[in-house]
Amino acid sequence: MPATERLSSPVIVLPPFQPEVWREGGPESRGWAGVRPWSGSWDSSKPPMLQISGCRKFGLTTRLAWTLESAMTKPFNPARPCQMPHLGVILLSCAALATTAPAAAEETLAGDEVEEAEEIIVQATRSGRRVQDEPIRVEVIGREEIEEKLLMTPGNISMLVAETGGVRVQITSPTLGSSNIRMQAMNGRYTSVLADGLPLYGGQSASVGLLQIAPTDLGQVEIIKGAASALYGPSALGGVINLVSRRPGSSPEAEMLANVTSRNGQDLTAYGATPLGNGWGASLVGGLHRQSRQDLDGDGWIDMPGYDRWTVRPRLFWQGATGAEIYATLGAMGEQRRGGSLPGRVVPDGTYFPETQDASRIDGGLVAKVPFGTDLALHLRGSASRLNHEHVRGPTREDDRHGTVMAEALVAGGSKGTTWLAGIAWQRDTYRSVAFPSFDYSFSAPALLAQIEHDAPGDLTLAASGRIDFHNVYGTRFSPRLSALYRPGKLTVRATLGRGFQAPTPFVEETEAAGLSRLASIAGVRAETADSASIDVGYRFGAVEANAVFFGSNLRDAVRLEETGGGTGVRLVNAPGLTTTRGIELLLRYRTGPFTMTGSYVNVNAREPDPVGSAKRAVPLTPRHTAGLVAMWEQHGRGRIGLEAYYTGRQSLDDNPYRTTSKPYVELGVLGEITIGKVSLFLNAENLLNVRQTRYNSMLRRQRAADGRWTVNAWGPLEGFTVNGGIRSRVGGGH
Repeated sequence: MPATERLSSPVIVLPPFQPEVWREGGPESRGWAGVRPWSGSWDSSKPPMLQISGCRKFGLTTRLAWTLESAMTKPFNPARPCQMPHLGVILLSCAALATTAPAAAEETLAGDEVEEAEEIIVQATRSGRRVQDEPIRVEVIGREEIEEKLLMTPGNISMLVAETGGVRVQITSPTLGSSNIRMQAMNGRYTSVLADGLPLYGGQSASVGLLQIAPTDLGQVEIIKGAASALYGPSALGGVINLVSRRPGSSPEAEMLANVTSRNGQDLTAYGATPLGNGWGASLVGGLHRQSRQDLDGDGWIDMPGYDRWTVRPRLFWQGATGAEIYATLGAMGEQRRGGSLPGRVVPDGTYFPETQDASRIDGGLVAKVPFGTDLALHLRGSASRLNHEHVRGPTREDDRHGTVMAEALVAGGSKGTTWLAGIAWQRDTYRSVAFPSFDYSFSAPALLAQIEHDAPGDLTLAASGRIDFHNVYGTRFSPRLSALYRPGKLTVRATLGRGFQAPTPFVEETEAAGLSRLASIAGVRAETADSASIDVGYRFGAVEANAVFFGSNLRDAVRLEETGGGTGVRLVNAPGLTTTRGIELLLRYRTGPFTMTGSYVNVNAREPDPVGSAKRAVPLTPRHTAGLVAMWEQHGRGRIGLEAYYTGRQSLDDNPYRTTSKPYVELGVLGEITIGKVSLFLNAENLLNVRQTRYNSMLRRQRAADGRWTVNAWGPLEGFTVNGGIRSRVGGGH
């Protein structure tokens, strides 16, 4: 279907010129729109479009579509955006239509603009399509929602992703506060966390890494659920989270945020960005974060670990007139975490058992695009990261080093509704342990990959991608993915089927928390493979958006931990049979003016082979039912008020001496922000009902577990009721 038939927003259809609509502070704030020469391929059957935002300078809200027979006879001058051939004709037509259009046209504006006004381009799929045109289901968290979550947890992204349906942040080490991200009930080690498409946080990210990423400079977050190895290799067996950085605008901007919490935590973050001229731009973000250790139930064991952390990341951007692009970044982080026994207190065996972790990370990445004519482009990516740990677990010291190096070169092209890419990639993941060198590994995997997307007749878009990894330890692996999008009118149907694999390492959730001191050799453990599928059905009617996702996965040779006997040792083995997941995600969203209400529900049935016997059991720490309801009022320049409620159902528990099933619980929260000029004051209250796991049972075991842990698994909130608030100041950039 031609693009003009799908759009309900106002458009002006132009010959080969690329649309450019400025954000606040640019020409758009004066009611003008601009265009610049089209840098991509030109298909006369699907002309590009320029959206006119209702000719706001003249107070008009009616929209129009206008086809120009000829346009742009001279270069566009950004300094004088109103210099546009036929501008008078356009504005006069706008005025004429405004006086004769029915009032009903204005009523339909709000619902339609939600769908079409935001041109969100997905980066994670590499296709360069808008999110609504992408056959692969991608959930995008925009800057508006990022800013909301920034006020709740300025120091990390855990809450940002946790409130997405089908995504659960699981605490893996209550002692040190480590967490990972489970997608659709699959273990968190199967989720790959990327920054602008690069594995800057490691190919197989350590759990605590989630708590070291601040959302301050994020422009959007892209989430792909299900096997994504066809796109990003072995580390993306369960899905991908791509953190996309903010780009500098047309004028300098800066912001600073200071936050304090009722649990004696402090955050200070700063961000600055500026254009440098000739297509160059730069940004810099940094942060200082601190939390004092807390023993909330008075048993001598730290329930909230203390930490001190600093981060810094500069970025450099360039875009040429011909479409060439360069993005480069460097990052550094240092952190000290303190948990375990309080000074002067002991664990049940009468010993003092502190747990500490000092971490430092440095990374760098480069992304480049080199166009060749109008139909071809070379895409280059490369990154390197190094993470050093100094662990202390009671009397044992475990120092180690993780490293990841990645390089990728792709050629992309397309014409007449078909886009494709093909190329090569290479990734190397290494681990070195000072105390336990027998667990050292060096994984190297060169790969071939290809992807094609085609707009078929009848509102149908098809996509196929595949990757062949030549793993130096686990052999040659083929990871395919097929997707389809059917979009007749306001109905959207997506279907996806994919397969992936993951190379086993010594690190599962239990050893992330307990260390390697009691782990036997992992020789003979096979690679894990998974098949995943989903069907996504969405519909928009006016201001209401409804969506249902049916998903499932089959995991073969799942790696799990089991005791070796005697209660003083563990080993990793492949579980016999399949670990299966079946579920449904439901979402209903209503938007009208500054008010948004979102309701969600997820039902998951995850089963795995029972370690005892031949039957299957529920996967531990996987609630069958979760639900959420969020209401938000927000008006730019004035502030926001938000209310949220989340329900988590019962979870099966493993190796917990106090209970076999968790309690269901409800968490309530409220957020308020007042904006006065360029300064905002905010106050946020979380967990108003003061739900806390230690209100039911202690986190501390009666005796040490076979893997070396002194704590049970976390199945509920550990912090209880908390309040945080602060001030946010912004300058420049049209704020």
